[in-house]
Amino acid sequence: MRALKVTKRGGALLGWGAVAWLLAACGVDSGASCGPASGRVTEVLDGDTVVLESGERVRYLLADAPERTGAGGDCFGPEAHAFNRGLVEGRRVTLAYGEACEDRYGRLLAYVSVEGREVNTLLVERGHACVLHVPPAGRSRRAEFESLEAQARLARRGVWGACAPVPCQR
Repeated sequence: MRALKVTKRGGALLGWGAVAWLLAACGVDSGASCGPASGRVTEVLDGDTVVLESGERVRYLLADAPERTGAGGDCFGPEAHAFNRGLVEGRRVTLAYGEACEDRYGRLLAYVSVEGREVNTLLVERGHACVLHVPPAGRSRRAEFESLEAQARLARRGVWGACAPVPCQR
């Protein structure tokens, strides 16, 4: 794409970055530029990461599930993986992006929904994941997720009742 040229008299050049900034300033959601708005999940890697048919890896924002691999895996890792798999594997999901598009491993960061249910919140409220906030990603919904985690902890759901220590707690 080329820059948009304003008239010779104006002498200014308006680049696509400026256009994107103007659209964002006017309230147009630029989060869609992070990646696809939807896709079919072909593989569930663990409790908080999936692979889409397009090959993109998606890491759930604000949810940190115990690992299912490694030296024996973490307490509740297989359960978190199975829960996530039951929700999304082979299904079309919708993706909503937050304040950052990718993590340091190149995975898309998104809120993932299936049939109108957001998987990120389900994982935290059912105790299959702890809250993980890596600024700036998830800043706008951090308090909401921390409240869901506190409720799961009090009710001793998932990791909060099954594990000591809780593997995803930092």
